[in-house]
Amino acid sequence: MATSPALAPSETGPPDKRPRSVLLDAAFLRLWTGTTASGLATWALPFVLGLAVLDRSLSAAGLGLVLATRTAGFLAAVPVSGVLADRHSRRGVVLWSGLAAATAAPLLAYGLGRSLTLMAIAAAIAGAGQGACRPAFQALAAEVVDADRRQQANAAMTLAVRATTLAGPTLTALLAVFLDTRVLLLGIGLLWLTAALVPGPGAKSAPAAAPQRASFRAEFVDGLREARRHPWFLAGLGALTAVISTGYSATGVALPLVSRDRYGAEAVLAAAMTAYTAGALAGALLVARWRPRNQGWTALAGLAVYGFAPLSLVFPVHPAVIVAAYAIAGVGIELFNVPWFTATQREVDPGKLARVSSLDFMLSYGLAPLGLALIAPAVEAFGVQAVLTACALVCFLAPVVAALAPTARHFSRGAAAEASGAPEAPGAPEAKPAP
Repeated sequence: MATSPALAPSETGPPDKRPRSVLLDAAFLRLWTGTTASGLATWALPFVLGLAVLDRSLSAAGLGLVLATRTAGFLAAVPVSGVLADRHSRRGVVLWSGLAAATAAPLLAYGLGRSLTLMAIAAAIAGAGQGACRPAFQALAAEVVDADRRQQANAAMTLAVRATTLAGPTLTALLAVFLDTRVLLLGIGLLWLTAALVPGPGAKSAPAAAPQRASFRAEFVDGLREARRHPWFLAGLGALTAVISTGYSATGVALPLVSRDRYGAEAVLAAAMTAYTAGALAGALLVARWRPRNQGWTALAGLAVYGFAPLSLVFPVHPAVIVAAYAIAGVGIELFNVPWFTATQREVDPGKLARVSSLDFMLSYGLAPLGLALIAPAVEAFGVQAVLTACALVCFLAPVVAALAPTARHFSRGAAAEASGAPEAPGAPEAKPAP
């Protein structure tokens, strides 16, 4: 999308020449349905397994093991799928990853209360399917949606994810009144089938087979080289990873403790998480059409805003302050997410987009469990206030440091973009960053 002060092409032409809304595009709606189904299935699994803990068909230790193996499957599959999605059809990778995750659902249902080993294996398969589809969906979106409408498309997809996160717990809890936990797990399998079967093919055909294809390792390393060509990407990914592994993890551990110990109820926890999701919905609606002059700096400022979430937990304040801080953090995270995905789709070599996207998901989301594992011991050693203060500082400072990187101002490598705010055309020759 345009990053210049001028309006995007879709907004400057005559009304009858403007591209129609992405929401009227059947190919995008199929892709949107698939990504929404995969996002809902990814969110629902730990929630449904939590219900299994409540009805004593799964122990708390068993839940931890199952979720850990799911994370391991995710981390193992993401880099592999990035290479495969660039080697072959992105649609094919989405199909097989979705089918793999769908297959895991009945195995989880059968193993519940019978075999924790079977559940752990099935969770690893589900995690692998989840990890494999992420970079493939990201690259497929660049094929299905033209450049002028990608920011709107990315905003629509994140709106769907946030809306399901907001309504999902209530809907699942209602279903749990009438349906057994095993039936809910089978329902997750149906969501994965939807993610696998509904999206249509990309606009481009699969890359032609080379007479002698490079090794898997060489192609993965080639993706790393492509990422290194974009200083804004490396800087932004570093900031995102720092925020998720510190601020996001710290609030995940500390918010329930603060809600219980300081305010004597879980109401603050529920209100804060609801406010965060509502803020993210508002942020996605805002960024669907807003084109700031300095898009990269604006996105990084939005990421830094997440620091208010851990900061609000440091001192005994009125619960409304915490709720407001989480709402602001939700707005900010989408001011970062949507331009970040759009810039990656625009700037990265299309033939290497899935590999670069896999690096994004592997580091930003893959290190989150490590942050969660380290936060609890840190809280015991140094106290909640000290840990939350340190994490808030990291959230504020990491995006500031990233903003100093060359090309970060507009999330674009082009010299013209850095100088005037105009986007570099996809596939344009490499240009030195502006001074």
